[in-house]
Amino acid sequence: MTTQTSLQGDIRDAVEQLKEEEKELFQWTKQWYPVTVVDFLDPSRPHAMQLLGKDIVLWRDGSGQWRCFEDVCPHRLVPLSEGRVESDGTLLCAYHAWRFDGEGNCVSIPQSKDEETEAKHCSNQKSCAVAFPTQERQGLLWVWAESGQQAQIESQLRAPRIIPELEEDSDKVVKLSWNIRDLPYGWDFFMENIADPAHVPVSHHGIVGSRYKDAKYYDMPNIREMSTQEGFSFAITPTAPIIEEAVHDFQPPSHMRIVSTFKGGGKLILALYASPTRPGWCRHIGCQVFVKDEAGKTPPGLGFFGLPMPAWLTHVLASLFLHQDAVFLHYQEKTLSKRGKDRWLDAVYTPNPQDKMVIAFRQWLEKRAGGGIPWDSGCNSELLSGERDKQKLFDVWATHTQYCQVCQNALKTINRLSVLAYMAAVVCFGLGVMVDARAVAMKVAATSIEQTATSVLTVVPPVGFWLALGGAILFAIVGYLLKKFSRLFYVYEFEHAHNH
Repeated sequence: MTTQTSLQGDIRDAVEQLKEEEKELFQWTKQWYPVTVVDFLDPSRPHAMQLLGKDIVLWRDGSGQWRCFEDVCPHRLVPLSEGRVESDGTLLCAYHAWRFDGEGNCVSIPQSKDEETEAKHCSNQKSCAVAFPTQERQGLLWVWAESGQQAQIESQLRAPRIIPELEEDSDKVVKLSWNIRDLPYGWDFFMENIADPAHVPVSHHGIVGSRYKDAKYYDMPNIREMSTQEGFSFAITPTAPIIEEAVHDFQPPSHMRIVSTFKGGGKLILALYASPTRPGWCRHIGCQVFVKDEAGKTPPGLGFFGLPMPAWLTHVLASLFLHQDAVFLHYQEKTLSKRGKDRWLDAVYTPNPQDKMVIAFRQWLEKRAGGGIPWDSGCNSELLSGERDKQKLFDVWATHTQYCQVCQNALKTINRLSVLAYMAAVVCFGLGVMVDARAVAMKVAATSIEQTATSVLTVVPPVGFWLALGGAILFAIVGYLLKKFSRLFYVYEFEHAHNH
C-alpha cells in the first residue's frame, strides 16, 4: 500500500510539473520523438542513430519490443550498436561479451571469477545500460528523450503526436507508405520550410505546380493561438478552386499536420515529422493519409506520390522531391549561422503575408522554446561551413538506403535482375550466331566449291537470327536501365537550372 501511495504521489507530482511547463519554456527532453519506421528495421541487429545530439541504439529484445539505449557500453564505453542481438533476446557488446536485457540490466559478465562474483557485478547499478522509454504507435518507433525512473513516469503522462484519423476503424481512411530520410539541415529549417506553402510551386516546379503559373498571392490567417506545448496553426486564404479549407498545424516537438479539405468532404493529410538528430541534420518521417469524400472517392494526393506504389519505390522517388530544396535549406542554415544575428527577424526580410507562419514559428522558438535545441553536452553544436560538394548533399545511401531493410532487399532484387538481363542478352546473341552459322553452313553445302566464297558473302541471315539479335539488344537495354535505376538508391543529383 505504501508503494502504491508513493507511486500515486509521484504521478501527481509529475502531472503538476507538466502543467507548470506550459507557463515556462518548452521542455525539449520531456517529449516523444519518432525516430524510425519499425517495418523498415532489421530486427536481427542493433541500429545506431542520434537524437538531440545523443548517440542512441535501437534493438528488439526477446519479447519483440523495440528498445532504446544510450549507444555506450558501461564497461569500456564502446558503442553497443556494434554488438549483436542474441538468440536469447539480449543485446551483447561485441567487445567483452557483456549482455543486457530490455530494461538495460546487465545479465552476463563472462570474464567474472565465478557465478557469485558475476551476480555481484551485474547487480551494481554502474553495470547497467542507460535505457530510454519507447513505444510503437502507428508503425513508428517513438523514443522519450530522458532516461530513469522519473522519465518512465512522465513519459506515460504525455501522448506522442499521432495521426487521429489512423486510430479510426474506417474504410474511408487510406494511408500510403511511410517515407524516412536523414536531411542535411537542422530541425528548425525543416519546420520553417514546411510552414511555408509559398515555396512549393517554385522549388517543386514540375511535381507540385508551376513556378510560372502558381506562385500567387494568398493570406495566412492564424486560426489557433500560440501555445508552448501545443504550438499553433494557420490557414491559407484563398485556397485552390477544388479545396474548401487548407490548414497548417504545428504540433511540437516534431509534427507538422497539413490538411487540405476538398469540396465534397474528402481530405488529404500530409503527416510530416522531423526529429533533431545532430546540429545541421534532422530525420524526416512522413506519409500521406486520405479521407474519402461522401461519394467514396479518394481525393488527389501530392503529385504522383499520391499514387499507390510499393514502399521501396516511394523511398527511391522521394529524392525527386526532397532534393529540390535540400541545397537551399542547407546553405540557408549556414548563412544565418555565419551572420550571427541575435534574432532571426533581423537577418531576413519578410514583407508578405505568406511568411506569417514562418515568423510565428521563429517567435515560438525564440520566446517559448529557449531559442533553439539544447543539444546533448557531449555534442559539438558548432555549425560548419556549407558543403561545397553538392553530391554529398544528394547522398541517398548514407541518409536512407543503408538503414532501410525494404530498400536494401529491393536493391538486391534489381541488381539480380540486371545481371540476369545481361546474361539473357549474351545467350540470345549466342543463339543468333549459332542460327546464322547453321544457315551459312547449309548454304555452303548446297553450292559448288567455285560458288562457296560468293555464297558466304551473299547469304541473308534467317529470321531466327534477327529475333535472337533483337532479344539480345532488348535484354541489354533492360539490364542497362535497371543498373541505371539502381543508382537512385545511392545518389540523386538535382539542378534547378535544368528543371524546365
